[in-house]
Amino acid sequence: MAMGTGGLRVRACRLVTASASILLLIAPCEVAAQFGGLLPGEQIPIPPAEIPNVPAPSGPTSIAPPAASLGTPGGGVPAPPPAAAAPPVSPPPAAAVAPMVPAGQVALAVAARFGRDPPSITGGLLWRVYGEKPDPNGGFKIMREDRTASPVFLLPPGAYIVHVTFGLASAVKRVQLRAETVREVFEIPAGGARFEGKVGDARIPLGQIHFDVFKGSQFEAGEKRPVAENVSTGDVVLLPEGLYHVVSNYGDGNSVMRSDLRIQPGKLVDTTIVHRAAKITLKLVSEQGGEALANTAWSVLTPSGDVIKESIGAFPIVVLAEGDYVAIARNEGKVYNQEFKVESGVDREIEIVAR
Repeated sequence: MAMGTGGLRVRACRLVTASASILLLIAPCEVAAQFGGLLPGEQIPIPPAEIPNVPAPSGPTSIAPPAASLGTPGGGVPAPPPAAAAPPVSPPPAAAVAPMVPAGQVALAVAARFGRDPPSITGGLLWRVYGEKPDPNGGFKIMREDRTASPVFLLPPGAYIVHVTFGLASAVKRVQLRAETVREVFEIPAGGARFEGKVGDARIPLGQIHFDVFKGSQFEAGEKRPVAENVSTGDVVLLPEGLYHVVSNYGDGNSVMRSDLRIQPGKLVDTTIVHRAAKITLKLVSEQGGEALANTAWSVLTPSGDVIKESIGAFPIVVLAEGDYVAIARNEGKVYNQEFKVESGVDREIEIVAR
């Protein structure tokens, strides 16, 4: 399901596991500073940046999770063979618990799934276990860290805070360990988005287009910071469920498209954004059909005088949205200009004769 305007095509399929091409954006680990009145195992909301001095990854990280695969977009996901089927998520399988627990330790077995329903999440998770009480500086000490799907932590009896991230989505619980093994299943309401761009029916090649993702609708007031930047074609961005908008930039000219989409738990949304643009090659020659003159400074303007692109070279290429433009060439102290029109999908050369 998706919402959008103009050149947006969306299809959704079940997100079975993380993909090897997933772009994981791990947010800083944020844990609430007070847990008054919480019961063991109760879920705790995480206000942003509430606890200082908690180490966490500093930015986007590409991770190839183990045993990863994605179903065919839009075509449904075939059921895996019985031998490869994931065990029930609640509770974690007993086989995952360490058979020998040292004296003075308690086993904590954890797993995660999409919301309240399967499937379980089999890759791309980052687990951290913190002591329940902050140190004198107000920070929370990391006791354990793990990136496997269903780790088992061996810890002394006591209370702990367990935090798990999956892309930009996360969940946290307070856990009390006494004597018996404790099993916890974390519900992470997250989905994925994957993008590509086209001009007409032609796919825009990798490296010529990138995408920025923002929280909320494009029509909401106020400035927003992107939650994911410079996303490439085919990368999967993992996001908490909710409404987002994507800004698609084709080339470095003025071909920019914006569309809204909705992320649902356990679903991968494939989004195709259609640009109405073309590649234009600029060329200054001494005579029609002649060689291009080097060291030419170029400016591309709208009819109202807004500068779209400036460059220096014999054959600059600029991607422009369809419409009317003026090309200005400067060479050896002389200035030349020519009006031209861009039609969507029609790549062509604009030749200016230096007369």
